[in-house]
This record gives sequence, structure tokens and C-alpha cells, in this order.
Amino acid sequence: MVTFDDLLEEAGEFGVFQKTAFTLSCIASTAFSYLYVGIVFLAFTPRHWCRSPGVSELRANCGWSQEEEWNYTVPPAAGGVPSHSNCLRYDVEWEWTPSGHCETPLSFLTNTSAQELPLTLCQGGWVFEEGSYPSIVTEFGLVCNDAWKVDLSQACLNLGYMIGTVILGFGADIYGRKFCFLFSQFMTTVAGIAVAFAPNYLWFLIFRTLQGILSKGGWISIYVLISELVGMKHRRTVGIVTQTCFSFGMMLLSAIAYLVPAWRTLQLVTTVPNFIFMTYYWLLPESPRWLLSRNKQKKAVKVLQKIAKRNKKFFSINIETVKIENSEDELRKPAFMDLVKTPQIRKHTLILMYGWFVSAMVYLGLVMRLGVIGGDVYLNFFFSGLMEIPSAISIVLLVDRVGRRWPFAASYLLAGVTCLVAAFIPDDIFWLKTVITSLGKLGITTAFLMVCFVNTELYPTFLRNFAVLVCSAMSDLGGVVAPFVLYRLVVVWTELPFVVFGVTALLAGGLVLYLPETKGIRLPETIEEAETLGRKKKATPQTSYQMAAPYSAAETSNEKEPASEIII
Repeated sequence: MVTFDDLLEEAGEFGVFQKTAFTLSCIASTAFSYLYVGIVFLAFTPRHWCRSPGVSELRANCGWSQEEEWNYTVPPAAGGVPSHSNCLRYDVEWEWTPSGHCETPLSFLTNTSAQELPLTLCQGGWVFEEGSYPSIVTEFGLVCNDAWKVDLSQACLNLGYMIGTVILGFGADIYGRKFCFLFSQFMTTVAGIAVAFAPNYLWFLIFRTLQGILSKGGWISIYVLISELVGMKHRRTVGIVTQTCFSFGMMLLSAIAYLVPAWRTLQLVTTVPNFIFMTYYWLLPESPRWLLSRNKQKKAVKVLQKIAKRNKKFFSINIETVKIENSEDELRKPAFMDLVKTPQIRKHTLILMYGWFVSAMVYLGLVMRLGVIGGDVYLNFFFSGLMEIPSAISIVLLVDRVGRRWPFAASYLLAGVTCLVAAFIPDDIFWLKTVITSLGKLGITTAFLMVCFVNTELYPTFLRNFAVLVCSAMSDLGGVVAPFVLYRLVVVWTELPFVVFGVTALLAGGLVLYLPETKGIRLPETIEEAETLGRKKKATPQTSYQMAAPYSAAETSNEKEPASEIII
């Protein structure tokens, strides 16, 4: 009896063909990072203050620098931090006279002290610090009372991810992984170009939402495609490295943003090159596993032959004579009920959904918290991506030695414990708190890397892409929730977000222990196989794909029995 994995082993499990396809998928993963975290540069908020009537004329006549204008005309903030108010101005009309003193202009406007002057909200716009590059914040005035619109744009992007992953999940399992990826890349690039030419905030919001709907499903589709092209022994490495390329994309983005800081130009520079992914139509094959699950035998055989030819391998049998007898499972279209109808798959689905949610919420929460400590935004962003590389290394060293389940749980437990510990470390021991939170980010990044490739190993072929997309949609909900947890709970207690992150991560660490161990187990092809993962299987009928060997006894007799069988 010959299995599909046996044929793939003969064709080459990770030869030149798969390595080429893998490299192409890594490029796509690197490019996706801009869309996912690019808001850091698109919505950079420089130092700003209210534009006051007459100040520009006063500055010109006095020969002030912008720093002097800030010191002389901007009122102090409540509590003194920051030292000047961003959203209030003196309710006075500034006027320069020849007898005025430019060093102390307030003393010549009124006989009252500066502390007694009336204040008012910004009504004439804002002044942004000289040298700051154009962003959506400076162009659309998204500060003070309108600062929430920046958060809304990111929330709409994540909402788009959530909607799009489900829609494209159906598409990838019905029309193919390759088609879904190409369609997603083309439409996302078109929407990205539209973002660069958005005339106002409303259109920016609409186009960003469209990018979210169209993009993430394509990224996950190529991830699933590559995992189905390589042999079992290489799935782990391929999955981890593909996702790690996202971190390299973050580091590359910091360099590009430094060289091209203006947001519209940056949007174009990072979007237009994505049209090159259309060449993947000729460079990437469709998944042979998916083709066989859709009863497209001839096309699947051609892909296997192409893999063998490129890898300079040969089959011991004539695979062109394969005769496939499909089961009902393999011809089914994916449906949400398939994720919850049977007990084991239902358990896997609920645990993975929670895992995706916690991974995104804690990851983004810790990243945003590090982002408010100040410093160089480009270096902070670069090192944020660099810190994620050890996570990939730890997975590569562990999962094939100890399995998937225990490192998966340990990563959540590390994140949870460090968050809880950090909550009770005094702020004056800043270095210790930074070290502990960095360990927490290392843990949650490891969990984020693992949840995706574990997700692909727990579902049958006809349902695999759809299951990953539906479960991963919960990460988008986590992305929406993260800023609210971080910025709203801090009003109650400064360290309360840490407590929430810690408790939810610890719970996730306990739940993933209920998932089956998939180390050394081939990808399931049917609901039945997925239900019995990690168990000792009884002798049960299996779906068979019959194949006649080129010189079998069946060819020299009237018998219709096949010479061998292929299970996929």
C-alpha cells in the first residue's frame, strides 16, 4: 500500500522544487509585515500644540525658533507632564508691538499671571514640530479630540482581517490555495495604492478596511500551500521560518521608513512592488493534496511529476495510472459546522480560537507598551523585530525533540508568569521590569509562531485552510481588544493590563495541553483521521486511491483488482 507521503518522499520531500517555493513564500511573508504593523510609521505623532492667533506673526518679528515659540506661548500641562499642553492654548490674541519684549511676551498681554490666564481648546489647528515627517496624523489633524481616529483605522484593519479570513478561507478550500493567494495579493496591492491617494481620513479608513479584508487570507493560504508541498519532517521548519520572515520584514520596514519617511511615498514604495507576486502564477504550483481532495487527479499527478523532475528524482511506479476513488469527506466543501460538529475537532477549534485571541492581544499589548517609552522610533521598531528571532530558534531546537504540545504550553506560561511578576515590580526598578517584560514578549511571540503551524496539523485537507483562517480570525479580535485593555484599564490601576495579560496567557497555557501531540504524525486527510489524532487507531477502512503498477498482474489478466493502493 502506497501513501501520498510515500510518493512525495520519492519525488523529494524538500528538494530544489520545495526550497524554491519556500523562498517565494518567505518573500510574501516579509512583505505582509508592512500592512500588519505599518501604522507605527503611517500614523507617527510628533510633538504638537495649538495654533494660536497672532503667534506666527509674533514669531517672525521676534525671530524666535520653534522651540522658543513653544516655551513662550504654550501653556503648561496639568501635572507638568508633558511640560506643555498639546491640546489647550491661552485664550488671548497675540500681538507684537515695537515696545514689546520678545523674551517674556505674556507679561505685556495682561497684568495677570500666566497661571490665571483663561485656557481654551484648539480651534485653529495645530503646530507640529519642525523636522517631523508627514503622516496621517499631521495631514488629517488626528490629535487631541480626534486622536481616537488613529486607533479606529487600526481597528477597522483588524476587523477587515476577521471578515476576510473567513471569506477567503472558503475560497482557498474551494478554488485552491494558489488562486486565493494571487487574488488576494492583486486586490490588496490595488487597495494599498488607493490608500496612498486617499483625499481625506474617511477614504483612508475605507481603503485600509478593504486592505484588511483582502490581505490576510492570502498570506495564510500560501502558508498552508507550502506546508502541504513539503514532507512531514520539514513541515515544522518551513512553518516557523515562514513566520519568522515577518520579523525580518519588521526590521526591513524600519530601514525603508527611515529612508522614505513621508507616509504617502512610504505607502507607495511598500505597496507597488507587491505586483511582482503575480509572477507566482508561473512560479508556484497548486497544492497536490488539495487537488486530490477536489478529485483533480491528473493535475495532482502533473505537480508530483514536476516536483520529481526538478528534484532529479524518479518514481518506482507509474503514477500516471493512478485511479482515485474519493470518499465523501474528500469531496466535501468546508463549512463552519465541520469545525464544531465532532467532539475532538470541536475541542481543537475552541482551544485554538482562544489561543489565537490571547496571542494577538498579549503580543500587541506588550509591543504598544514598549512603544510609549520614547526614544528613536526606528531603532525601537527594529529591535522589536530583532527580539522575535530567538523565539524561532527555540522552536526549531525543541519541537522535534520534545514535541509540539509542551513547548506550546510553556510559551504561554512564560508570558503569563512574566506579566504577573512585572505587574508587582516597582517602577523605580526600571531595568528589571524591562527584562521581565522582554521575556514575556519572547514567550508570547513563541506562542504566536506555534499556534499557526499546530493549527495546520490538526485538520483534514478539505478543511485545513478554512480552519486556520477561521481560528486565526480570533487573533484579529485580540488586535482590536489590545489597545482598550492597555489604555482603559490603566485608569483603574497602572499595572492592571499586565494582570489581564498574565491571567489570560496562563489559561491558554493550560488549555493547549488538551491538544493531541502531532510530532511525527502525517497530516490527516479525513474527519475520522483528525478525530483520532494522537490515539492508538483501530483497524478501520481507509480512503484509498487505487494505482496500477505498469507491469502488474492485472494487466495480463481480466481481473480488475489494482496492483497497489495510494492513501492520501
